[in-house]
Amino acid sequence: MGLFNAVLSLSGAIDTDVVEDERLARHTSYRIGGRAALFITCHSYHALRRAVEALVREQVPWVIIGKGSNLLVSDAGYNGAVVTLGREFQRSVLAEDGVTLTVGAGAMLARVVNAALSRSLSGLEFAVGIPGTIGGAVSMNAGTRDEWIGSLVEDIVTYKPGEGLRHYGHDDVFWAYRETGIPRDEIILEVTLKLHPGDKSEIRSSMERSLVRRRRTQPIGSASCGSVFRNPPDRSVGAMIEECGLKGFSIGGAEVSPLHANFIVNNGTATASDVVAVIQHVYEKVKETYGVALKPEVKFLGF
Repeated sequence: MGLFNAVLSLSGAIDTDVVEDERLARHTSYRIGGRAALFITCHSYHALRRAVEALVREQVPWVIIGKGSNLLVSDAGYNGAVVTLGREFQRSVLAEDGVTLTVGAGAMLARVVNAALSRSLSGLEFAVGIPGTIGGAVSMNAGTRDEWIGSLVEDIVTYKPGEGLRHYGHDDVFWAYRETGIPRDEIILEVTLKLHPGDKSEIRSSMERSLVRRRRTQPIGSASCGSVFRNPPDRSVGAMIEECGLKGFSIGGAEVSPLHANFIVNNGTATASDVVAVIQHVYEKVKETYGVALKPEVKFLGF
């Protein structure tokens, strides 16, 4: 592994910040995780391409993350490079038609939702309160059981390492609940959303209702990764876990939320091992009770 050579290649490179031995707990909503050998922030497309090419050339394992809102990092960390998108990937541009919004993949979803509200554009109300970046939201088709961000996507630009830029129209991509057909070996750089004009007061009211509902039913403010498991077809995984009597179940500092059973929260002292143990217990209990093998929504790094 050429970590040393990779650092030499990238240190001082334009639009690139390189940090060695970075604590990943600082970069996840779980506030859990060991250290990454390298943490690289790329502020432009050329910086990203240069960084990935250097990592591939030096045979350094690498992964790209957004804001770590659905990520659980091992206590041992990640013996490779974690890459994240910086300045150039946080911009947004509204087209002349007044409804087509092009956003960099590193932009926070919350900022885009608020930008749509300020311009009286409707369509993103369901996304209020969902953490993370636009790139992360599109890669997992974030949303509710009934509304997904994929329905608003008009165009996607990705980077395929070794090949360059690729473009996808909405109909080029398979969209489903918590799933897209965007190739996993490509990095989302930019997303174009098609919104529609609306009444600002109605948009704001809809967002406020959604926020009230989230705050009433989810442990907003607690350290978590959001929903841990995907809902099986026509079932509520939260209800299934609750019916197994697992609300409040804990191991170490990790607990099944008493507010919503599909959230596992870090009560302040949880390790990644604690969270994994709780996830495993919930999985086994639900399978034993219902015969359903739950699929994790949370992503794992370093395990």
